[in-house]
Amino acid sequence: MPALFSRKFHAYIDYPVAISLIVLPFLLGFSGIASGLSIATGVAALALTILTDHETGIIKILPYKLHLAVDGLVGAAFVIAPFVLGFSGLTMAYYVVLGVTVLLVVGMHRPETDDHVAK
Repeated sequence: MPALFSRKFHAYIDYPVAISLIVLPFLLGFSGIASGLSIATGVAALALTILTDHETGIIKILPYKLHLAVDGLVGAAFVIAPFVLGFSGLTMAYYVVLGVTVLLVVGMHRPETDDHVAK
């Protein structure tokens, strides 16, 4: 897979993605576990971004490689969730598309940026 996404790019999209995960369930009319899973993931993603040692991290205590690993797990969980939780229609599409997108971004990140320590 081509390495297209730099750590800097990833850092700058983290906040909008986290906020989207919190807001979109309301806009799309999700309820129950479909809503709760996205909102909880958005809150966790926001905390992870704040704590990551990258360009937009505020506290910078978690390594970027850990951040990528967590993102990869979330992407996989989002792809699997509709099948395990019985989502269909728009809810299924939401989780599968987001999960695949996260997996692509993680899979296509530039590894040479991992060793840089953000200041």
